[in-house]
Amino acid sequence: MPGNSFGTIFRITTWGESHGPAVGVVVDGCPSGLEISAEDIQFELNRRRPGQSKITTQRKEPDTVEILSGIFEGKTLGTPISLMVRNTDAISKSYEDIKDTYRPGHADYTYDAKYGFRDHRGGGRSSNRETVGRVAAAAIAKKILNLNGIKTYGYVKQVGDIIAQNIDFNEIEKNIVRCPDSKKAEQMIELIDKVRKEGDSIGGVVEVVSTGLVPGLGTPVFHKVDAELAQGLMSLGGIRGFEVGLGFEAATMKGSRANDVMYRKDSGELGFKTNNAGGLLGGMTNGEDLVVRIAIKPTSSISKVQHTVDKSGEPKELKVKGRHDPCLCPRAVPIAEAMVNLVLVDQLLLSRTTRI
Repeated sequence: MPGNSFGTIFRITTWGESHGPAVGVVVDGCPSGLEISAEDIQFELNRRRPGQSKITTQRKEPDTVEILSGIFEGKTLGTPISLMVRNTDAISKSYEDIKDTYRPGHADYTYDAKYGFRDHRGGGRSSNRETVGRVAAAAIAKKILNLNGIKTYGYVKQVGDIIAQNIDFNEIEKNIVRCPDSKKAEQMIELIDKVRKEGDSIGGVVEVVSTGLVPGLGTPVFHKVDAELAQGLMSLGGIRGFEVGLGFEAATMKGSRANDVMYRKDSGELGFKTNNAGGLLGGMTNGEDLVVRIAIKPTSSISKVQHTVDKSGEPKELKVKGRHDPCLCPRAVPIAEAMVNLVLVDQLLLSRTTRI
């Protein structure tokens, strides 16, 4: 089964390669009558586009969205929405010398193993450029969620061994690393700039928090919200770990400490004194903030000399040319938000089929 589509009711299919004419997405299942503009979609694409700062790739793409179908006079029609972004700054010659060489950490070898043929320019379909379609589609999902009081905030929690301590959503877009802790942001930027100058890269952690969720979204067993989130977020390139709430820290705790105690709020609603579960119980939302985390590996494309082999198995020394992010985390923030929003909008629409 081809793996280019995601979602059940709100379903997206992304298309395009890194150095092809364009990339894009088809969104099916969006309700009609939703007010959406090219500016709404462009706002999110501008947050993920390359060339934003000295700590991101210097590929200069305007990432201008073109709406091809599904929206008329500023409203969705309920028909498939097709969105396209043209590639305008691809420099394919940077990859000609290594088209038969397998880059360490990349999907070159596995794409050849599966298909027997691949687009070697910029990684083709395996490139992070594919996420343009996800972010564009999620701009529509975000509109639906916001109308239902649900908001999502992503940020860089960690770069290398530097960890944000103070989480202030207002600080996220005030620094180029998208860290909610202004003091730690400065340290992160210094570290990323240092490894960039060394011709290397560094990994980190992105955390995403969604607020305003009502209890009961999601389904038990195979399609739990956390299972869908894991699939969505782990489908992004470079992700090496996924956590909800306490995550792996739960392995060191006793149940008496890890359990979230329930109580009745002054408003009469039920709530939890802590949120170790990260907003999910039994695969369904419990009304608390949804908190998820992804561990992101260091960028595989680095300018340091690395040892590898070519298609014939002959040893090669490789120094990757081109323009690459020294740390994937800052630009991963809007992409991680997008995947969370795509999962949540699907769950919201599915919830409306549960009861009479």
